[in-house]
Amino acid sequence: MFLSGTILNVITVLLGTGIGLLIGRRMPDRMVESLVTGLGFFTILISISLGLRLFTDSLAQPGDELAVLAAILAGVAIGEVLRIHDGLEALGDQFQRRLAPDASGTEGGSRVSEGFVTASLVFCVGPLTILGSLQNGLTGDAQLLAIKSLLDGVAAIAFAAALGWGVGLSAITVLIVQGGIATFATLLEPFFDEVTILAITATGGILLMGIALRLLDLKPVRVANFLPALVLAPVFVRVAELVRGWLG
Repeated sequence: MFLSGTILNVITVLLGTGIGLLIGRRMPDRMVESLVTGLGFFTILISISLGLRLFTDSLAQPGDELAVLAAILAGVAIGEVLRIHDGLEALGDQFQRRLAPDASGTEGGSRVSEGFVTASLVFCVGPLTILGSLQNGLTGDAQLLAIKSLLDGVAAIAFAAALGWGVGLSAITVLIVQGGIATFATLLEPFFDEVTILAITATGGILLMGIALRLLDLKPVRVANFLPALVLAPVFVRVAELVRGWLG
């Protein structure tokens, strides 16, 4: 089944969220605060490992880093104009009002949007999201997404314990993003070659750094406004490739 991996991923995110909520209710505030800090540290590690692929991967070429930088700057400019981050937070707040109206205005309730946006970006940015969804859609093989599902389920436990039930809403994002790629895998496969995946992965790593800064309470980065960069990065990298060809 071409959506088997995505469905498994949705289940593990929801299951992990449920476990995290049960654990989180029994934790003192200082432990929850330390959990968030630990998540921030780990997100930095993931961010650096993904971002460095732009310099260490054999497919990376001189000038690609400038192309990704240009994509990030252009992407965030578009995101700020469209106010994507505000829109996602408003969506999270709307879920909160509908599903837990008594929590509105409370400190716990204000974490719903944070959990939704943070988990959505972490779970949907990375090579496993693209490669696993393409593999599942084209061949029915869910091996890569099964690995991702396990990782996301464990992460959901920690995120939910620290950020609350908004993390579970990210299952919707996982379903839309991975399900969409798997459903249209035949049409999308030609566009997701190795260079494209590298550009998206490196850009995604930089976006995750913004998540880390939020988790560590260092800077309230409007991370979702950077999302257009994920679309622009492969285009700009191809442009850099053409420029190198002209100059070479």
